Amino acid sequence: MEILGIGMSEFVFILIIAIIVLGPKDMQKAGKTVGRWLNQFITSDGWKALQKTSQEIRKLPTKLMREANMEIAKTDEEIRKSIGGRPTPPASASYRPIRQIPPKEAPAASETPPVIIETPTPQKDDQDANA
Repeated sequence: MEILGIGMSEFVFILIIAIIVLGPKDMQKAGKTVGRWLNQFITSDGWKALQKTSQEIRKLPTKLMREANMEIAKTDEEIRKSIGGRPTPPASASYRPIRQIPPKEAPAASETPPVIIETPTPQKDDQDANA
């Protein structure tokens, strides 16, 4: 488990150093101060803007792919119209295959072809042939 890139063993090490440096009584005051600071930081407008920007960056590849697919669909439809072909459904429509390919039926037991197993034939190297 990692929080802000700090693992459990590193966190315990930091706590031990803090107890040694600050002492138990000052450690309590420092914890309260850090807690208040983190609470103010998380509820601040800067943190909310950072979170919103982070979400937009994570969604950016999906958004770009969606826009590219819409452009490709529009271009495809324009090409089909100029050729005189059948227009395609809009990109927002659900996917439906153009045609159904029937599954191959399993052959009956009497129609099953015999299984032929080929064994490899040993081949001699050119050096063996010359010797």
